[in-house]
Amino acid sequence: MPKPPRSMQPGLFDPLPSPAEMSAWDKSAIQDFGLKAELLMENAGAAALAVLREAYGPLDGELVLLVAGGGNNGGDAFVLARRLLDEGAEPIVLHTRPISAYRAEARYHLDLARRAGVLCRHLTPGRAKAVLSSCEAPDILVDGLLGTGFSGELSPEALALVQGMNALGTNCFVLALDAPSGLDGLTGQPRPEAVRADVTVAFHAPKLGTVLPQAAPYVGSLITRAIGIPRAVMDQTPPRQVLLTERLFSLLPPPNAEMHKGRAGHVLVLGGSEGLTGAAQLCALGALRAGAGLVTVGCPRGVLAEVKAGIPDIMALGLGQGRTWTPDCMDSLIPTLGRYDCVVIGPGLGRNQEAAEFLALFPRAFAQAFDKGWATPCIYDADALFHLAQNPKLMSELPGDAVLTPHPGEMARLLGMGMGEVQADRVTAAHRFLATHPQVLTLKGAGTLVGQGEILHLSPIVTPNLAVGGSGDVLAGVIAAILARGIKPLPAAALGVYWHGLCGLALAQDFPGRGNLPTEIAHTLPLVLKEHMPC
Repeated sequence: MPKPPRSMQPGLFDPLPSPAEMSAWDKSAIQDFGLKAELLMENAGAAALAVLREAYGPLDGELVLLVAGGGNNGGDAFVLARRLLDEGAEPIVLHTRPISAYRAEARYHLDLARRAGVLCRHLTPGRAKAVLSSCEAPDILVDGLLGTGFSGELSPEALALVQGMNALGTNCFVLALDAPSGLDGLTGQPRPEAVRADVTVAFHAPKLGTVLPQAAPYVGSLITRAIGIPRAVMDQTPPRQVLLTERLFSLLPPPNAEMHKGRAGHVLVLGGSEGLTGAAQLCALGALRAGAGLVTVGCPRGVLAEVKAGIPDIMALGLGQGRTWTPDCMDSLIPTLGRYDCVVIGPGLGRNQEAAEFLALFPRAFAQAFDKGWATPCIYDADALFHLAQNPKLMSELPGDAVLTPHPGEMARLLGMGMGEVQADRVTAAHRFLATHPQVLTLKGAGTLVGQGEILHLSPIVTPNLAVGGSGDVLAGVIAAILARGIKPLPAAALGVYWHGLCGLALAQDFPGRGNLPTEIAHTLPLVLKEHMPC
């Protein structure tokens, strides 16, 4: 099977490098393109000043305390201090190393700051917390201690500095340079504590750990500013993660006056069984609200009336003879497969043995359909994922472009690990899955991840309003409607996740304490699209 592309259209996403990838870009810009390290640091300090001016306001007369570490993050702080002095502010730099210990571009900018008249004081080891606590309360505190180069655990001295900065920060505005000190730039976890910033300025691109949900209490508002690294550098070594953006909506073809229901896509939802009909209904509703022209729910014949009850908008196809899924449901399904533009299998399928036997027949039925020229995309969701985890051999029979939409518990079963392990490092868990499976993965949860092959696409949207039973069923329907319009599986999943996430943000306006229904997520889809479709 051919290897999937490294990513989709690059213009649809923002780069999201790991700290190591960002460091490699810096080195390439300097070594391969001849940019001076001092210039990149100057640009970073200028960018930080612009963000501070924008987020805080006028700086004239403001007392700014800058904590500068021994590396490049400290060098950025030296540039910012010098520029703050020119703005009329009163900067004081507390540097953690003796002046003689600074090297290269950081030393260059420390010397410039001192020559310009910036007051610099050395934080001697063991005295950091005491010095910070004795400082006059600043108007602004700048964290230039560690940045994204930090990994492992904070040393006792660094931990004392982070604690001291957090104590000062309760009464002033806090700006973090590139990443709050103490925050792991890969996992977004404090190790064991991190500076709590009001604003973090990300130089050139946000780092992976800073956009993960667990980092939000420390990062505050994340603002990205370019510092002059050439685009060619990123093109040569693209990051393994990118960020979903509003530009994904450009994938949707605009409606036209001649459109009819057949051209808008026909989605088949295979699901619903005794006591579980709601999941299939919600998936169908999500597909309709996302613009599918036709939606059919294929379900056991015995629950046909329940699936149709109260929803005249969907069609239903009775399969087999009972109220649960059995292998004989396949006999009446196969002749109909050529009608559909996308199939979702799993919502409300049930977890009984006969449902597992039906699912085991499904890849072969699809293979037959492909032989007849029916290249129908497929989404495996909910109970289908449960059965795949129980019978891993089935995974090798799935089409390479199938979309899988596990929540963390389902992901844990697919990988044979604990849900806590998955949630502790979702990015690594997702990469682990993609390394051995060619399908499109959509790992749901706060900061949903979409990936295929080497690249993960991270949603920046985190909203508790999506944390309600049935939300995932709606998402599967949204992705199905996009697939049914002819958009390829990976971009369809990415757009579906972003669109669904925006619905959660919109609902938070009316339901700030949550309490919205999954049906309301579906009904919000066209309202969100109205606001975000390109003109």
